[in-house]
Amino acid sequence: MEIVVGIGEAKIAASGILKTIGLGSCVGIAIYDVKRKIGGLAHAMLPKSNGVKNAKFVDSAVDILVEGIASMGGSKANMVAKIAGGAQVFKHLSLENLRIGDRNVEAVKKALENHRIRIISEDTGGSLGRTVYFYLSDGRMLVKYSNGDVLWI
Repeated sequence: MEIVVGIGEAKIAASGILKTIGLGSCVGIAIYDVKRKIGGLAHAMLPKSNGVKNAKFVDSAVDILVEGIASMGGSKANMVAKIAGGAQVFKHLSLENLRIGDRNVEAVKKALENHRIRIISEDTGGSLGRTVYFYLSDGRMLVKYSNGDVLWI
């Protein structure tokens, strides 16, 4: 069963495939309890929430995923992460405050580090949009690029 994760959403499940479409500068954050096979996927748009608990912000999306997996019986000690996205899809926009993709990637790495969750695989940066499929049966992630290329991470 495919479960679609929309922009600014986070979903947690114990089976099926979590999918998010249209990652440009946004970042897809997948967290997986390798023993319980419970995982979550967020499609976060902006790096910092400033205290607002909402999955559209990278820092609070990580919190939401960790708490959701734990509420289903997962343990932080068994959690690992995969991340994808954070592209600079508009190459001509290079002002530092517009480099949201880079800032999102930095923010997710910091948030995961704060939770002591190791990133085991990532596909970030570049200039192409991505769609990701996160398989909860084994934690694999398929990345499909806007140009048709695919990558397993």
